[in-house]
Amino acid sequence: MIQPLALVTGVGPGTGSAIVRRFAKGGYRVAMLARNGDRLAALEKEVAGTHAFICDVSDEAQVNATLADVRAKLGNPGVLIHNAVGGAFGNFLDVDPQVLNRNFQVNTMGFLYLARALAPAMIEAGHGVIVATGNTSAQRGRANFAGFAPSKAAQRILAESIAREVGPKGVHVAYVVIDAVIDLEWTRKMRPDAPDSFFIKPDAIAEEIWHVTGQDRSAWSFNVEIRPFGEAW
Repeated sequence: MIQPLALVTGVGPGTGSAIVRRFAKGGYRVAMLARNGDRLAALEKEVAGTHAFICDVSDEAQVNATLADVRAKLGNPGVLIHNAVGGAFGNFLDVDPQVLNRNFQVNTMGFLYLARALAPAMIEAGHGVIVATGNTSAQRGRANFAGFAPSKAAQRILAESIAREVGPKGVHVAYVVIDAVIDLEWTRKMRPDAPDSFFIKPDAIAEEIWHVTGQDRSAWSFNVEIRPFGEAW
């Protein structure tokens, strides 16, 4: 039997790589998309069954060309995980409007391009999973997140619209809200005094996404929120 195929965007050193490893461990072949070719090449050598594709998901032409390459080499993905993210801090008076526009292109338009390209084959097959990783900026607009939160809120609403369209056709769409600071080298430097329990582990995020993609269709989740046990919410 041919191993199932998952496509993961935003494959960086944290959550993206953890998702790739978890799906490869679970028996999937994984098409990895990111702009950093060196990082992808290193992960491809490290993890069996992974395949690197350099792509800027904010560029529709690149997305379409890359997905055509994926299909030619590997077939149609049965799982799409949009983990690529554009982010920035700044209030609405200070932030460069082009920063918000760029983040919107990555977070929302990139998700649209990917879903439009991959959902039809899932619908035809009668099954498939589409997941977008988000955060609490998708649910509230804090003062210093004006260049970021609107794009994530739009992404969540887009995911809900897609879910309502394709869910009855057998395709599971979920939005995973990560209400935490992800445990990465640069976030540790930003919070050098924070205890381990303050951070959410990339492997734990990946495990929950793995769980969501395997849910029985009689009990699908859409809004999924994950946070460390001590997180105030």
